[in-house]
Amino acid sequence: MAKKGLALAVAMAGAMAMTGAQGAETAVAIFAGGCFWSVESDFDHAPGVISTTSGYIGGHVPNPTYEQVVTETTGHREAVRVEYDPSVTSYEKLVDTFFHLIDPIETRGQFCDFGESYTSAIYVGNDDEMKLAEAGKAATAEALGKPVATVIAMAPTFYPAEDYHQNFWEKADLYPFSGWPSNVHYARYRAGCGKNAQVEAIWGKEAFRGLDGHA
Repeated sequence: MAKKGLALAVAMAGAMAMTGAQGAETAVAIFAGGCFWSVESDFDHAPGVISTTSGYIGGHVPNPTYEQVVTETTGHREAVRVEYDPSVTSYEKLVDTFFHLIDPIETRGQFCDFGESYTSAIYVGNDDEMKLAEAGKAATAEALGKPVATVIAMAPTFYPAEDYHQNFWEKADLYPFSGWPSNVHYARYRAGCGKNAQVEAIWGKEAFRGLDGHA
């Protein structure tokens, strides 16, 4: 889960933190899979994941706000920065998990959310990650028998989202746009969006592979 002050730490950490470069004990992966609330909540259930941060990536406006991104004019995707322990899990496993928690063949967005900001992508930090992401995409296409729409690209700057978006699925703070506690709003959103049912329809018993549950 994202920690307090992580937005400032990410902003000051420079290119290493933002592009997924590996440190002495931890490594970073960045995934865009539709609404960042649900991608974050899912990866919070992945073994070896240390923290997750919702944010924006890939656009042409620096330091975008949520209100800007949802207009679909900035070019950003909603994404999640996943910090993980390579001694517990691997980049390859996280890529495989990612494909099993989204609709990989959907070109318009994900589930009930449509628009460029909700389309799927993997943002890599180096050539080795690029190869692993491409291999995961190829394996997914073979498993589903259809072309995979997920974009794979080198990671540009990742901008952490506003504090109220972080850990959205589990905290009880009031969500300003609905008047409900965040966790209540999230539960209603996920159920109404139908993500769980759609992932299960696509993947069957392999849905959400690599997670210890999901929210």
